[in-house]
Amino acid sequence: MADVNRAARPLSPHLSVYKPEWTMVLSISHRITGVALALGAALVAWWLLAAATSPEYFAVVDGLLTSWLGNLVLLGSTFALWYHFGNGVRHLAWDAGYGLELPEAEKSGKLVVVAAVVLTALTVALV
Repeated sequence: MADVNRAARPLSPHLSVYKPEWTMVLSISHRITGVALALGAALVAWWLLAAATSPEYFAVVDGLLTSWLGNLVLLGSTFALWYHFGNGVRHLAWDAGYGLELPEAEKSGKLVVVAAVVLTALTVALV
């Protein structure tokens, strides 16, 4: 049977209803970095496949990945890796029942972002 009161009910909450909270932004960023890591893994597979194909093809792919644009993508992939790892550890702590209060969740989120930036800088400096 059709719901005659459907027009009178409000729609589901939309993004325009919510103001972006720190934990919400971090959760969305965690999902985005997961997708970015999958794309980064595809780039690594492409590079390895090029190395196994021929020296000429490898030179083309390696030249692309070591260009300024390739270096920028690799820098972003490195940050995504550290951020996703740190946020994954944070989620494991939540699964164990630690840090679930809002102030603690916000502090741990800020720690994850700072740690990701520092670890990215260390990785770039050491490589």
